[in-house]
Amino acid sequence: MMILNTPVLVLNQNYQPLNICNVKRAMVLVGVGKAELLTNGQGDIHTVRQAYTIPSVIRLHYMVKKPLMQRKLSRRAIFHRDGFTCQYCGVQGKNLTIDHIQPRSRNGPHTWENVVAACIPCNHRKAGRTPREANMRLAREPQAPRPDPYALFHHRNIMDEWQPFMPWIERH
Repeated sequence: MMILNTPVLVLNQNYQPLNICNVKRAMVLVGVGKAELLTNGQGDIHTVRQAYTIPSVIRLHYMVKKPLMQRKLSRRAIFHRDGFTCQYCGVQGKNLTIDHIQPRSRNGPHTWENVVAACIPCNHRKAGRTPREANMRLAREPQAPRPDPYALFHHRNIMDEWQPFMPWIERH
């Protein structure tokens, strides 16, 4: 059934958004007494003997301590950190590349502090040199993003029923 794969928001015992699971997993958690249903946004599933409410938001009966994970270094994460803006000339767009400030050919590390978004012309102009050698300036010093416990939710489709539990997400 397609409805069993619908996303469900999972809240920690303190109502803090924790994760997203599917309806099937949420119904199991509620059924075995590990969670309670907070919002019914989908109707019911009927079996021969009983009707079960389809959850949209559930809350765990116990607290889950979720460690803060460092953000993974990826092209997409770098572009988001830099606001899809070339860090040398300020041009915004989707047609960007990754530039290593200290070039890899000179043993520059592949770390948050050594990579920036750059447009193709700036990346070619800088080539295998440092910004100083290429007479180019960075808009700002790159840093690793702070750990974000809500990163899982930033680039997802947020259902209307979830909004009261996610006040930091702006609705369009």
